[in-house]
Amino acid sequence: MSDAASRQRIAIFTDETGWHTRRLQRAFGRRGFEGRCVDLEQCRFETGVSGHGLVIPGFGRELPLAAIVRGIAGGSLEQVTKRLGILHALRELGVPVYNDARAIERSVDKSMTSFLLQKEGVASPPAWALESEAQARRILMREASAGRSLVLKPMFGSQGKGLMRVGMVEGESVPLPDLKGYGGLAYLQRFVPQAQTPGFDWRVLVVGGRAVAAMKRVSEHWVHNVAQGAKCVACPLERGIAELSERAARALDMDYAGVDLVPDAGAACGAQVIEVNGVAAWRGLQRVTGFDIAQLLVDDLLSRRLGLDLCAPAHASVS
Repeated sequence: MSDAASRQRIAIFTDETGWHTRRLQRAFGRRGFEGRCVDLEQCRFETGVSGHGLVIPGFGRELPLAAIVRGIAGGSLEQVTKRLGILHALRELGVPVYNDARAIERSVDKSMTSFLLQKEGVASPPAWALESEAQARRILMREASAGRSLVLKPMFGSQGKGLMRVGMVEGESVPLPDLKGYGGLAYLQRFVPQAQTPGFDWRVLVVGGRAVAAMKRVSEHWVHNVAQGAKCVACPLERGIAELSERAARALDMDYAGVDLVPDAGAACGAQVIEVNGVAAWRGLQRVTGFDIAQLLVDDLLSRRLGLDLCAPAHASVS
């Protein structure tokens, strides 16, 4: 392959291929680029040999023109550190990474997300992250005595897995479980009650600093993730919700973000941000959105991060 051709290749970092990666590859193809899937597990540092010190499978001795992060496999602390290190190194070498390692680290760590949202004045439920079970139980007792419940979440969890309500839940006192199953750490976020059943939350997609699409995730259960059975319902992108989502993405300095919000009549914008996803899935949102989300992401990467002039619209089917 010629140097010119190799410069047209963009890395799609993912630990599994499927619907999302196919959509991205198709969107890159419409713009004349090849989106090549690469597992960060297979990438390596090789200083003194490759010139720039990295080996990215499928790219030979070249670096990708840019990279988009679709998934990072779990592993030991050492393995995850190395995988994120590859993303950090690409940024140091001048390769745009969408979202980069810093943004992913901020969003995957729920305690840092809560801290940054609070720091920037973005409405979000009070949260605690601590290693002492005794202190966690005291916090839980104080909240329960006020009639409130807390949501215990895995620090690095996703898709609604491992969530548990503790404290005063439906009139019953639910104690804190053994934290061994949560990595010896309690991340607790105050539960925001729903005014109706079934309840819902919002998922808002922010791309390049601008909220572009939204849906309601409706469920009889208090967990509203699509992976846990919630129904995707189209809804208008209300101004207050859009502005709150944009502020949340900006607080974490993200190229794109899936922002989750819960309705709260007592909040200034009528909602609070509960999570900000830096490797957000959009299959559910695509079902209720009239434009091709993958194409929007790709075009934002090419135009805003690479400075390319995309004067002609891509033919983008949403089928």
